[in-house]
Amino acid sequence: FAHHCPEEFFIAGIKIIGAFVMMFPFVWMLATSLKTLPESVAIPPILLPDTPQWSNYAEALRTAPFGLYFRNSILVAGLGTLLTLILTVLAAYAFTIYEFRGKTVFFFLCLATMMVPSELLIIQNFITISRLHWVNTFQGMIIPTLASGFYIYMMREYFMQVPSVLYRAAKVDGCGDLRYLLRVMIPMNKNAIATIGILTFISQWNSFIWPLMVSKDDAHRVMAIGLLHFRDAVSSQVNLQMAGATIVLLPMLLFYLAFHKQIIEGVSRGGIKG
Repeated sequence: FAHHCPEEFFIAGIKIIGAFVMMFPFVWMLATSLKTLPESVAIPPILLPDTPQWSNYAEALRTAPFGLYFRNSILVAGLGTLLTLILTVLAAYAFTIYEFRGKTVFFFLCLATMMVPSELLIIQNFITISRLHWVNTFQGMIIPTLASGFYIYMMREYFMQVPSVLYRAAKVDGCGDLRYLLRVMIPMNKNAIATIGILTFISQWNSFIWPLMVSKDDAHRVMAIGLLHFRDAVSSQVNLQMAGATIVLLPMLLFYLAFHKQIIEGVSRGGIKG
């Protein structure tokens, strides 16, 4: 025990330092959001306010329609996640169950999309939605981001763990392909589907560049874009900027705290199976 104590203390110290480095920006943001303007720009910096200014949050909510931004984010992230799950499950099911000409080619083309950075597709996607007159619409914001070669590959790996004898037995009993998907494949892989759904929701919520290009008014702006325009509105009022940033961060922080076990478990299981 004595031999391992120094090593354990060293590792614990490294973890504590790492946790402090990771958490300090969030602590500073929260503390600054409760400061007065002079406290937020004081030199040397002041860590904690003398009196918490909760009115900063009320002022931020009056300055920008964060409620509208929140509704838009829920709509974009929620509908985008649902449609992504439908496409992912159906595509992975087809690559797992069916035999058709060009199956291997199509699957490798699907995998090849993982090697293309999403930034390279922004201009082409914007030209496409412009021709469809989808600029400043929710469908223009959601539809180009639905397909994911990585998620299809991940879902297919899970589906392939289901014994094929179950499919043959179901066909003998007169079970249709759609019913087999709904009654067998999806329930047996619900953890993987939940993981993909959670990761997709987080990705959609945190998306910035594409919503910035597509949205043109408050009616279609999501939280991240709304925060950008809010920052311009409050100019140099750092305390209000941090209050707005806290309002934007809080929903996703609560979402992660609620589902972090499923995220870690699903990703680790996917790595083992892959």
